[in-house]
Amino acid sequence: VEASRTEAVQKAHLRYEGTDSPLEVEFAGRADMVAAFESAHHMLYGFIAPEKILVVEQLTVEIIGGASEIEDAELSAENGGAAPEPLAEVKAFMEGATRPTKVYDREDLKPGARVTGPAIVIDANATTVIEPGWAADVTKLDHMVLIRVEPRPGQTDVSTEADPVMLEVFNNLFMSIAEQMGVALQNTSYSVNIKERLDFSCAVFDAEGELVANAPHIPVHLGSMSESVKTVIKERADTVKPGDVFMLNTPYNGGTHLPDVTVITPVFDEASGAILFYVASRGHHAEIGGKTPGSVPPDSQHIDEEGVLIDNFQLVSGGRLLEKETEELFTSAPYPTRNFHHNLADLKAQIAANEKGVQELRKMMTHFGLDVVHAYMKHVQDNAEECVRRVLHKLKNGSFTVETDFGARVCVDIKVDNEKREATIDFTGTSAQQSNNFNAPSAVCMAAVLYVFRLMIDDDIPLNGGCLKPLNVIIPEDCFLAPKHPAAVVAGNVETSQTVTNALIGALGIMAAGQGTMNNFTFGDEGTYQNYETICGGAGAGPDYQGTDAIHTHMTNTLATDPEILEWRIPVILESFTIRHRSGGRGKYRGGDGVIRRVLFRKAMTAAIVSSSRRIAPFGMAGGEPAQVGHNYVERADGTIEELTATDSAEMMPGDVFVIETPGGGGYGKPS
Repeated sequence: VEASRTEAVQKAHLRYEGTDSPLEVEFAGRADMVAAFESAHHMLYGFIAPEKILVVEQLTVEIIGGASEIEDAELSAENGGAAPEPLAEVKAFMEGATRPTKVYDREDLKPGARVTGPAIVIDANATTVIEPGWAADVTKLDHMVLIRVEPRPGQTDVSTEADPVMLEVFNNLFMSIAEQMGVALQNTSYSVNIKERLDFSCAVFDAEGELVANAPHIPVHLGSMSESVKTVIKERADTVKPGDVFMLNTPYNGGTHLPDVTVITPVFDEASGAILFYVASRGHHAEIGGKTPGSVPPDSQHIDEEGVLIDNFQLVSGGRLLEKETEELFTSAPYPTRNFHHNLADLKAQIAANEKGVQELRKMMTHFGLDVVHAYMKHVQDNAEECVRRVLHKLKNGSFTVETDFGARVCVDIKVDNEKREATIDFTGTSAQQSNNFNAPSAVCMAAVLYVFRLMIDDDIPLNGGCLKPLNVIIPEDCFLAPKHPAAVVAGNVETSQTVTNALIGALGIMAAGQGTMNNFTFGDEGTYQNYETICGGAGAGPDYQGTDAIHTHMTNTLATDPEILEWRIPVILESFTIRHRSGGRGKYRGGDGVIRRVLFRKAMTAAIVSSSRRIAPFGMAGGEPAQVGHNYVERADGTIEELTATDSAEMMPGDVFVIETPGGGGYGKPS
């Protein structure tokens, strides 16, 4: 190829030192490359770190050449632009009406011909529909070009008044933004827990911190992030500026448990500087300190034993990541994190997810206008409120009590006021704050209430703060559903949330109990390896359906880690993962079966299990029988069996197998 017909494309792949995600920029002078990298990094992640060293991971040179332009021969126009006789005339629905439509063969259309819509042109391998107001011209090159021949009807601005069609549009738009945030978080995260198991949630909030749309990620996160956003609003007041990002995990300010870190980004009006919205992402960090690797210690009694406590910490200031300050926070706690670099990588992914939400909200404002977006934020919340009110008249008053394996009780009484179209959910009688770690922050209890009532709404609406307006929830101050600092809470989020959910569905009588646990399994060492997973079990049966086998029930909605990913990242072997047959409760409709998961260790590590339904079986409903309880134990390499309790830990050596048999779901109706 002649040199004069070639082009050289030069690129540099740059990344911040300590990260593993390079960005491609045009090769140029140092200052230009740094500027291009920072622009691309800010666009993707929402921040830059100018104090960090830039690493040139690779340089590429691509030589492109050899192509030459080929000109098509022009053909002479025929028939003076007239269209040939049509093959047929049919009726077709276009532009809101059924219209007589002519059908043409593409081979009959010669250069200079024009076909005016409505029309259909058939080809050997294509069909072209020409709608009213459009025409198809055949050029001298025998190309068919569609052109508009009638002006497009004028468009009417969207009103701020509620419109059923636009309400459905905005329902999906707000939900789509939260879901796009989730995709960005999954794609940019590092940990198996977020990237593979999808243990995260993303949401959009209005300027007051009220939930507008929460993507259907993890039910136990539902609604609870709103309290976290309101904490930032209350405590930061007028000091927040563009480019700021905050994080927290404190269970006493809208958090769930310490591994769930919430990252919050305000969205500013570029003209006035006022805060218009907030976006937030909550991700479960597989390691955030605590007494045991994986940060779910089975025997914690103080919040400090569960990891790093983060209370309204500024993560990004004016677009600059505060990495040194963040590292000091994570490494100076009484039980610091074991792998800060993994935490930082996932925090960056959460910032990037929020930035995606900011960008999409700005696109929405540009398209519809700020007043319309604000109006429909209120309309979608009002619609969700009305959907819940419509459901309430189908419900009856009811009470239920569920006992936990450790002897505490969750009591709930539900009273429906059909005249006011409201319901009172009263947890009076629930046991006092516990000395163990099964205390559940009130935000977790509210999430369970929101989840159960959302179950009964058939409409496809985004879950938001409006769902809670018809519900009056009473949580006594002295119970373990409203713990006070420094109560331990790590199992409250994952285990007590399931107990609360089963109590609510029991009081409403809508189905039998699910497995009643997330079977939280953590293992790792003090440096390189940490892993966390929840394990599926049986779902409860209902009045006209069987329970589902081997599924994450109710308040968890994560995937199981892919076996190849698990074994590639951690020195373990997933020896078997099978259905635990006949563990579901008998009934007219049987409960779902649990599973048996056997993990063989190839390296010395600490393993811990935090679970429930090992003593108290998941209940049946309407005469259905309870399910089998779960079972935890270790098979040592020498063949001995070491029995474990519901919350326990074990030092694993090479060749040892940790076995978890999960509970089934309860049956519904008397068995035949």
